[in-house]
Amino acid sequence: MKPVISIGAQDFTYLRENHCFYIDKTNFIKEWWENGDAVTLITRPRRFGKTLNLSMMDTFFSNQYGDSGVLFEGLSIWNEERYRQLRGSYPVIFLSFAGVKGDRYETARDGIVQIIIDIYAKYRFLLQGDALNKQEKEYFDYIKPDMSDAVAAMALHRLALCMKRYYGKKAIILLDEYDTPLQEAYLYGYWEKLLSFVRSIFNCTFKTNPYMERGLLTGITRISKESIFSDISNLEVVTTTSEKYETAFGFVEEEVAEALEVFGMSEHLNKLKAWYDGFRFGKKGDIYNPWSITKYLDSGKFSAYWMNTSSNKLAGRLIQEGSAGIKIAMEDLLSGQEIITALDEEIVFDQLDESDEAIWSLFLASGYLKVDDMLQDEDTDDILYHLSLTNLEVKKEFRKMIRKWFRNTSSRYNDFIKALLADDIDYMNQYMNQIALQTFSSFDSGKKPSDETEPERFYHGFVLGMMVDLADQYRITSNRESGFGRYDVIMESQRKAVVIEFKVYNPAKEKDLNETLRNALEQIENKKYDTELTARGIPKENIRHYGFVFKGKKVLIG
Repeated sequence: MKPVISIGAQDFTYLRENHCFYIDKTNFIKEWWENGDAVTLITRPRRFGKTLNLSMMDTFFSNQYGDSGVLFEGLSIWNEERYRQLRGSYPVIFLSFAGVKGDRYETARDGIVQIIIDIYAKYRFLLQGDALNKQEKEYFDYIKPDMSDAVAAMALHRLALCMKRYYGKKAIILLDEYDTPLQEAYLYGYWEKLLSFVRSIFNCTFKTNPYMERGLLTGITRISKESIFSDISNLEVVTTTSEKYETAFGFVEEEVAEALEVFGMSEHLNKLKAWYDGFRFGKKGDIYNPWSITKYLDSGKFSAYWMNTSSNKLAGRLIQEGSAGIKIAMEDLLSGQEIITALDEEIVFDQLDESDEAIWSLFLASGYLKVDDMLQDEDTDDILYHLSLTNLEVKKEFRKMIRKWFRNTSSRYNDFIKALLADDIDYMNQYMNQIALQTFSSFDSGKKPSDETEPERFYHGFVLGMMVDLADQYRITSNRESGFGRYDVIMESQRKAVVIEFKVYNPAKEKDLNETLRNALEQIENKKYDTELTARGIPKENIRHYGFVFKGKKVLIG
């Protein structure tokens, strides 16, 4: 009998009791327990089983689930007598910040406070009997919507204390999606304010808490220790490049192949691999995102399931507002190439606006990029990472995201593309001068680029949009130099081509934009791009040349 596909269920007990599709990840319990780390932070992309694994941990360790051993029968952890005895032997505090989202600090704080109130309500039975003294019982009355920051900070610490008094055993503390509120805070501009509140909670809960047996946190990003874990010296951080817990999150290829066989879909493995494979944790490659695999098993159709589970606001903002270098790298990634960069896996959100490395680190942690190779730079000894888009699903969704930006920004963008293809120079000039710089300023909001850097940002954003919007009609390539010296674009189909040269007016060498335009067109001739195109079978008369030249915010096309 085939298991039931339950879309979105993240509760271990529900899945096991209802004979739902489940990949055995109980070895994670053994690996985590035997590592013996006091506090562990594991980062993985969204929808990679973090919540389900913490639900499994809660069900296994908690003394609140009665005879939950039946749920683990037939799973790998149940093969060892030691772990059968360990099951159900600890008090557990299990919380999730996944739902703490909002555009204001007050909304986020209220969300965290409500989670604390709810967990206290769950364990209010601890007040029964004489295990707790008068002061400890009275603390429950302090846990209310208008509690002070100091009370909120100590709340989980105090609850662990009460559990130790009541059960005679220290508590295991599980926190899922610890970084969700902080990502929202960065997006909506209250990062520093929320950071202070959350840091105080984490320090009181996880820093040398004498009533905590062990702590386990999950999230997408490794937020800088200096930002949020500055006082927690007992923290073991496991990122996507770490070798611990390599196969505990996501589906390895053997698990996917077995699932396909169960559902009679084995012939689709190769196509499934192109769509959903590509993730790598530590040294283990060929890891598939479980959400898309589960959705495919349910529907039998290929689609961007994983990418569609989020608005991708943060990724979108970082590309839109990114430097010319970010846009150039996105061009390379979308054309199937690698980028090579150093990484700092400790994300500092308030540095994302200044550091390209921080952006690529965030994209890697979020699952948009994969590590193809790592090499040590001989001059600096830094590790350089070779990164590419993870798989076909990610590539398709990034194209869709960028296309949406352009179409949302100006309804006339499509008209401009049509004018370009129809050689309507008058309309192209009108569009660029009246609309384009305003249009592409959406790529730079919050950056306040200077007049010197704005044209560079503009044309890189323009090419990025063109690559996406015309990808079905043209093969688009670029031959660029560093800085704003030159940027040639070739749009090539089977029988025709367009060559574009971007240039900025140089007052030391050119008297006006018309001379800059002549120089741009001459450069196309001097570089003999037509020779390459005609060698590939495109008739000379089917190749059009354009110069796009800039002086501040004025544009001339010819």
